[in-house]
Amino acid sequence: MSDIKDKDSRDEISDKIYKVPNFLINEKSPYLLQHAYNPVQWYPWGEAAFERSKAENKPIFLSIGYSTCHWCHVMEKESFEDPDVARLMNETFVCIKVDREERPDIDSVYMTVCQAITGRGGWPLTIFMTPSREPFFAATYIPKKGRFGSAGMLDMIPHIANLWAQQQEEILQSARQLKAAISPEVSQCLAKNTDTEMNEKTIHSGYSQLLSSFDRQAAGFGKAPKFPSPHNLTFLLRYWYRTGNIEALQMVTKTLDAMHSGGIYDHVGFGFHRYSTDNNWLVPHFEKMLYDQAMIIIAYTEAFQVTGFEDYKKAAEEVIEYILRDMCSAERAFYCAEDADSEGVEGKFYLWKKEEIYAILPEKEADMICKVYGVSSEGNYEEEISGIATKNNILHLARPLETVAYELGLPFNELKTKIESSRKVLFARREKKVHPAKDDKILTDWNGLMIAALSKASRAFGRPEYAQAASRAANFILREMSSADGRLLHRYREGEASITGFLEDYAFMIWGLIELYQATMGSVYLEQALRINFLQIRDFMDNNGGFFHTAKDSEALLFRNKEVYDGAIPSGNSVSMLNLLRLSRITGNTDLEEKASASMKTFSGQVDAMPMAYCQFLNALDFALGPAFEVVIVGNRENKDAKEMLSIIGRSFLPNMVLLLKEDDSIGTLAPYTKDMEITYRQATAYVCQGYSCSMPTNDISEMMKMLKLRENRG
Repeated sequence: MSDIKDKDSRDEISDKIYKVPNFLINEKSPYLLQHAYNPVQWYPWGEAAFERSKAENKPIFLSIGYSTCHWCHVMEKESFEDPDVARLMNETFVCIKVDREERPDIDSVYMTVCQAITGRGGWPLTIFMTPSREPFFAATYIPKKGRFGSAGMLDMIPHIANLWAQQQEEILQSARQLKAAISPEVSQCLAKNTDTEMNEKTIHSGYSQLLSSFDRQAAGFGKAPKFPSPHNLTFLLRYWYRTGNIEALQMVTKTLDAMHSGGIYDHVGFGFHRYSTDNNWLVPHFEKMLYDQAMIIIAYTEAFQVTGFEDYKKAAEEVIEYILRDMCSAERAFYCAEDADSEGVEGKFYLWKKEEIYAILPEKEADMICKVYGVSSEGNYEEEISGIATKNNILHLARPLETVAYELGLPFNELKTKIESSRKVLFARREKKVHPAKDDKILTDWNGLMIAALSKASRAFGRPEYAQAASRAANFILREMSSADGRLLHRYREGEASITGFLEDYAFMIWGLIELYQATMGSVYLEQALRINFLQIRDFMDNNGGFFHTAKDSEALLFRNKEVYDGAIPSGNSVSMLNLLRLSRITGNTDLEEKASASMKTFSGQVDAMPMAYCQFLNALDFALGPAFEVVIVGNRENKDAKEMLSIIGRSFLPNMVLLLKEDDSIGTLAPYTKDMEITYRQATAYVCQGYSCSMPTNDISEMMKMLKLRENRG
């Protein structure tokens, strides 16, 4: 194709290429299908690609991304859709595409490689490797042409081809050495049993590190880009609960307020974007991820339980409205994500021009909306479309609503009513625009997080419909995303469940089921949590402590790793430790607590070195250190007294408590220690247990809460 002389001929041939699909055409992943008509001869991960690589003695070009990844789209447009780049790739490599959300095991292993080689990671992830799958080069986004001293695809590929032809043995030797250097013994040298003692000192250290990194001016932690990191906030709430340290609580409230006021929040259609590119939470990376929504719902829900602030309840309920409206499948499970881009432009769906708002709303309402959301003719966000700079507005709460109400001479509640009325008009108009693409995969792990979030919100807000939505999703996962032997599958799309489950599928689903049991008192969900927990221990547990990312019979990759770092999502190991502790207290099975203790020892050296990077782990440690409580309510759930007991516990922030309802003898098979607990004085009766010892039964709600040592801070 390099001898094509004119652009029309080039475009004609390019169009013909695009009509011929590559080997991704029969995949289910939306991300892989996005690339099915690239002129690159992509293969999915599998033996066909590796056999061809060996037969033709070609290295492998491995590209890992996901469907809502902006820079993945950029690299596709620049390089993977370009005939010249595609020709070079096809001549030099066997090319493999992987959806990181479908195969987090592959992504995790090769991201470790990238970080070891380059000191950083991200997506798209680009790996050059031998036919034996051993990497020898790693990068993230690579431009088509070199710039600023860095090579581009057009420079790099011929260079690699020449090296492979002239110095193949040296490359193979280098790849073997690299594999050895990043083996689990080296890359996870700290993840072994150590003499490091996990105690309150670790928790205090984690708090101190978060305090040092807290942005006192704009809230959040560190500098741009700023991620929501909700597990940082849930840890700080537990730290406040343990110590009474008001500064810990203030870090949470300031961050939640800043996030909900900023452009990272979609003020028209609700839901949070993935992160803020600036310090002040104004300019987001516009994709919306299911896992972010779930963890953020949990953070706002717990903050409401602590403070009683209605704004936090409203924020959580708005995110739930977005999820149930836009991210719910026909089967009532939850989709993965929405893209940042629409019509090829990042954020276009969410941006507004001042004149656009005046064209939609009456003048007074438009004046009000522009004041409230900081809309101006100059805009606060500039984008380039077809080489032309265009100024737009990202809606954000520019000033406190009380100030705007005063300036407009309106009562505060009347202003809020008017804002909501105008928001609905803007939303209806925005719905007519071209929507960002939706990744409609259903993933077990991310659904587990949303089940947990909906269940917690249901209890805290007294909204049974949220628990019903969580139940429908859980029932779908248990029914449609389980193999014949009861093990979990990872991905469902278009009627097909596939891919053996990973640690997070088990850990997050167990978390969701525990929360769903607490919300509904349906013993079937507790039974399922215990069943799945048994499978997780059997298939994933390392005899030295902790859990591997993949099951014992999963596909063998470069190495079988264990992860505990709590990144954008909490790690499977951190969540599993808390699951084990909670299930131990619910059932009275101390063996589960011992397994949690072994996991903590395994990772203790790693966590102790930088506790703030392991906040979900610290949540588990906080529970382990106690005091932790088991509360058993004996009585019929429809009884007024039992209902009131369950309701007040649900509204309260009691992070280290598990709750059981005994209506008959059936719960005794799951929690034998409840067998002798009976109703007293013909009223619903509460038993509060701590440290494997139970108090005298009480029918008095205030006495029950006193025994739970509730720390009040409700405003």
